[in-house]
Amino acid sequence: MANQEALSLVFRALADPTRRAVVQQLAKGPATVSELAQPHDMRLPTFMKHLKVLEESGVVRSHKEGRVRTCEMRRP
Repeated sequence: MANQEALSLVFRALADPTRRAVVQQLAKGPATVSELAQPHDMRLPTFMKHLKVLEESGVVRSHKEGRVRTCEMRRP
């Protein structure tokens, strides 16, 4: 049952076009939140909600150094 729940979280995360675009960008390598948000026409708090969904699903992880948050794909 836990595997089904995890899979549902991943599908939910990837159902949104903005989040799929972020995953495509991160497939090329790590990027800062600012770099990821730049092509999307939305305010940063709204964009951060998309990143939160991706992180909660286990698709993406992030780390912060100083004032810069960098995201990367999680590898199984």
